[in-house]
Amino acid sequence: MPVNMADSIGTSVREMAALQPVVRYRDIRKSYGETEVLGGIDLDLYPGEKVAVIGPSGSGKTTLARILMTLEYPTGGTIEVDGEQLWHRRVKGRMVRADEKHLHRIRSSIGMVFQHFHLFPHLSIIRNVTEAPIHVLNMPKEQARAEAMELLDKVGMKDKADAYPSQLSGGQKQRVAIARALIMKPKVMLFDEVTSALDPELVGEVLKVIKELAEESSMTMLLITHEMDFARDVADRVIFTDGGQLVEEGPPEAIFEHPRSERLRSFLSRFRGR
Repeated sequence: MPVNMADSIGTSVREMAALQPVVRYRDIRKSYGETEVLGGIDLDLYPGEKVAVIGPSGSGKTTLARILMTLEYPTGGTIEVDGEQLWHRRVKGRMVRADEKHLHRIRSSIGMVFQHFHLFPHLSIIRNVTEAPIHVLNMPKEQARAEAMELLDKVGMKDKADAYPSQLSGGQKQRVAIARALIMKPKVMLFDEVTSALDPELVGEVLKVIKELAEESSMTMLLITHEMDFARDVADRVIFTDGGQLVEEGPPEAIFEHPRSERLRSFLSRFRGR
């Protein structure tokens, strides 16, 4: 069972209790053969909340995001998005596995930025950002271009609109990927270890963009990260996972300054003095 951090969170918990979670994980499990990656996760994400997930490699952090993005099917449990089942739907009074049409409709409110950018190498930056809103949202081309330019400006990439991915650094590609996700106007944005594939000198520029978005945006954000200072600065709540379990959660100051579990204390000790 996770350490109960309600006393540390205080008023924020009581305020959140009055809200309807935008995402609700219930007993989410995921196994690959005999290997259990998630062992029954309960987690609520509230409107506008920024939640950072930390933990050792293989602790299930990325799987949490991939199941929400419908890139992995859960072995057990349910997820609700805005009060609707994600992986299931009700047919003639019973719950059945959702079809692709249902999944597409629900996940349209979820955006994700991956570790490895996934930009189309044969398209210019502006086309990388505008392809999905034009072809998925049926947005007029002129509107898509205008919104794309505004977002590229926000992430500091407006001057590279006509460039191609091969002409950009890793940090620049990741900032374009963020703009591409934002143009779809998601209610929930997932960031999956977005700096892990970058050279160390490029990490700061990407984290700065995400921090500014977190401060300015009303989107709910789930930030899977190994950057402890970033998690401390950006998150409203920090989740620590280990062995497929949600071990401890709370506000950043409680997690980083007063960890209650030995597993979290041991994990954080690796970052002391860096």
